[in-house]
Amino acid sequence: MEPVTLATDRLLLRPPTPQDTETVLAAVQDPDILRWTTIPSPYLLEHAQSFTEQLAPAGWANDTMFTWGLFLPERQDLVGMLGLTMRSPGTAEIGYWATKEHRGNGYVTEAVRAASRWAFAELSIDRVEWRAEVGNQPSRAVAERAGFVIEGVLRSGIAHQGVRRDCWLGALLPSDLGLPSTLQYLPAAP
Repeated sequence: MEPVTLATDRLLLRPPTPQDTETVLAAVQDPDILRWTTIPSPYLLEHAQSFTEQLAPAGWANDTMFTWGLFLPERQDLVGMLGLTMRSPGTAEIGYWATKEHRGNGYVTEAVRAASRWAFAELSIDRVEWRAEVGNQPSRAVAERAGFVIEGVLRSGIAHQGVRRDCWLGALLPSDLGLPSTLQYLPAAP
């Protein structure tokens, strides 16, 4: 798929490019991003180059991972990063981080809603999953504000920095955003 740019009321979501390498590198030096995400730590220039020059473009090219940098349109300030990774037919997993100086403004929640709407409409998926290590309250707050329903805890659900850790699992369905599903959904009877 050709890379897609999305716009919200306050943000421009565009695929990261090699011109964003230094900006991504600087942002990811934040200890909170390194603590809660599964990106390499320490995060070096070669990691940022690989991400902007190879990983992100390859994900778009082979329809496996759709990555956007979240930018303020006026000055192109980086607000965060968001990715949708295809997990199985009809299901994608979302992940995101926010730059320290732009946390608490609702930008990532806005981007999560926009990317999820796009995925439901353009990828014909019926479920966006969110996972975060238990204790990552800021990520959980974003997911809940975006409409995700927290479904439980997966024991040993993620590997982070060489350790298996428990994680929260949440999901967003098209119906949570007032959109139709591609397949009929039959919820469990009460």
